[in-house]
Amino acid sequence: MSVIPVEYCFMADSVQNGLLQAAQVARDTAVLTSANGVRYAVFGENSLQQKDFDRMVQAVPVAIAHALERKTYFFVPLALSESRGSETTLVATAFSPELGDQATCHRNVPLDTDSGKGEGVFISTRLLGDRFALAFEFFINVGHAFVDAAGVPEEFNQLAWSQAIADVRGETSQDSWESRNLSLAGNKPSAHIDGKPAIDEKAKTSFLESAFSDAVAIYQLSLSVDFDYSELREREYPLLAPQALADRLRLVAKLFPPNPGYEFAIRYRRRA
Repeated sequence: MSVIPVEYCFMADSVQNGLLQAAQVARDTAVLTSANGVRYAVFGENSLQQKDFDRMVQAVPVAIAHALERKTYFFVPLALSESRGSETTLVATAFSPELGDQATCHRNVPLDTDSGKGEGVFISTRLLGDRFALAFEFFINVGHAFVDAAGVPEEFNQLAWSQAIADVRGETSQDSWESRNLSLAGNKPSAHIDGKPAIDEKAKTSFLESAFSDAVAIYQLSLSVDFDYSELREREYPLLAPQALADRLRLVAKLFPPNPGYEFAIRYRRRA
């Protein structure tokens, strides 16, 4: 009598159900390197064509792409956890409603690459309804990765904090909205020290990092697709005032100019 290892049984069952371990997908899928240096791959039945992925990835400015050398982005139909609380990531070869209910927008997976230790970011393309949503998810990941690797430029720190102090309306994400409010809790009379407002420095750092990664993401999104700022609207917090956002985006564009073939422009009124 032969005994089949449990791991083999699970993998055989997973393959039969259209699921593969992310590490296997990373090993078996050809990885491309865009002209800007970003590494990426497309696997399975996705909703976009290869040219759409190419255009989106190449929108990352070279100056930002340099900080992503340890990242590889995998565009897959669905990425999900093996089980509740498990760190093992599975990838669906195609979309199904049942698997879609278990999937997340993205999963980060440690990888061994030719240049050493790296990380694969598996993005669920079929969980994101359209090119706009998929591009924004990708650029949000890029923005956070850039902040983790390079930090926040002092010019941006000064601009965003001056806007917060001036009580400019709204923010660009739930994280930046909440951390901004926490950092300025000292503006309440009860939180003053020696007559001066107490600033929560930890919350301030979180706010500036969130605001910058948001701005980097929205800037790249504007290079990749034409969209109306109101499309980013959320129920939980008010969007940052348009002029304040424009000031942030112009600064980001100055720091990280668009690659050839891409244009950054802010239009306050759409042409008829």
